[in-house]
Amino acid sequence: MTRTVLTLILLLAIPPLHADVLLIEQVRQAGRMAVPENGQTQAEVEARFGSPRSKSNPVGDPPITRWDYEHWNVYFEYDRVLVTVLHQGEVIDKEAPGA
Repeated sequence: MTRTVLTLILLLAIPPLHADVLLIEQVRQAGRMAVPENGQTQAEVEARFGSPRSKSNPVGDPPITRWDYEHWNVYFEYDRVLVTVLHQGEVIDKEAPGA
């Protein structure tokens, strides 16, 4: 009986690894996603991925503009992609439209 209780206590003390595994898998999937790449122009992004849901006005100096797509946001410095940010929880494994 004591051994069973001790085993149960030890099992409950081990932190769950599920969240870490899920995060690693999301990072792997994100690496396979077709998303706008750093340095692409606004024209290249729009030609490959279509029109965004919305476009923000430029802010700051240098001007930073945000385009909102269904699964990510693209940030431009002048007319070049600075970074693409996935929406929280968005991991998809699809090719870009027209790719």
